Amino acid sequence: MGDGPIMLNQLNQKHEMIRSTVREFAETEIKPIAGALENEAVFSVELTHAMGDIGLFGMVVPEAYGGQGLDYLAYIIAVEEIARIDGSQAATVAAGNSLGINPLLYFGTEKQKQKYLPDLCKGKTLMGFGLTEPDAGSDAGASRTRAKKDGDDWIINGSKMFITNSATPISKGTIVQTNTGASANGKPEHTCFVVENGTPGFSAVSMKNKMMWRASNTAELYFEDCRVPGDAILGNVGDGFKQMLHTLDGGRLSIAAMGLGCAQGAYEAALHYAQNRKQFGKPLTKHQVVAFKLADMHTQIEMARTFLYQTCRLRDSNQPFAKEAAMSKLYCSEVAKSVTDEAVQIHGGYGLCKEYAVERFYRDQRLLQIGEGTSEMLKLVISRAIGC
Repeated sequence: MGDGPIMLNQLNQKHEMIRSTVREFAETEIKPIAGALENEAVFSVELTHAMGDIGLFGMVVPEAYGGQGLDYLAYIIAVEEIARIDGSQAATVAAGNSLGINPLLYFGTEKQKQKYLPDLCKGKTLMGFGLTEPDAGSDAGASRTRAKKDGDDWIINGSKMFITNSATPISKGTIVQTNTGASANGKPEHTCFVVENGTPGFSAVSMKNKMMWRASNTAELYFEDCRVPGDAILGNVGDGFKQMLHTLDGGRLSIAAMGLGCAQGAYEAALHYAQNRKQFGKPLTKHQVVAFKLADMHTQIEMARTFLYQTCRLRDSNQPFAKEAAMSKLYCSEVAKSVTDEAVQIHGGYGLCKEYAVERFYRDQRLLQIGEGTSEMLKLVISRAIGC
């Protein structure tokens, strides 16, 4: 039927087992309720806990901190399989790992790791990553949220927006990038803090009426003389921008996986529809114009998968991968755009109705060309990496 990837990527038995396990979970636990959660724009605590129970959070975290101790490719395969069914739940998993857990794992103090990682890895709690602001999107270095030292504490003022996982009933807090003055060369100095929900002066408000990922949580964050202790600093003062860039490199792979999974889900839905829908006395798949569309879709998906997996292997072998991460995210998001558009076209009028999954895939893919670096910014990153 063509509903699985061809094995150009030579996955090992563990990777295949992870794909099979996550696919079965997504088919049986997420698919039956995805439409209802999306229509009602409801974040599901129960489903998040269930995803935690099967190990979808903290996949690359060492077992000593409650994680699975797997490689990054295993994690990316898991995100891909969730996105194949539902972008909202994939967003919860991707942000929970790449933006919530990984900064603590790579930059947190031992005390912070011991305090936060075990529950985050079990899916009992979630952590956001506060970077984007109303006037600082692609220009993340223009952050206006400021932290000022006051004795042993810091006082934070400012706001963030479009922050995933920060305002759920199980959100523990948010890692917040702030401006803490100027460095020796006169450039803005950025520092990240772990700010827990419930801290006086900090509020996280869920954003409503989204076009896509309606069953995931997106929040606006407000800081009004929010006082945090010195041990809330992630790493060291002034390391925030470096931490942000490292986090985005890994996060781009998870967004690429979401694009890949979204494209795969839309392609499978279109193929199934075309095999069963008859026009002019024969299935749509027997009409060359439709068959060629499906062939193009399948080719794009397999090329995207091959490059994304190879980029994950670069990361897993500790080789430079920033350029390839940008390329993967750019290409996979553009493939999702192309494939979902053709999937709707193949469905005709039915593709515009919520009863058909391609309608949701079509909306969900639109953020993929914006989040974790817009397509335009990624082209800038790539062009600089090749010497332009």
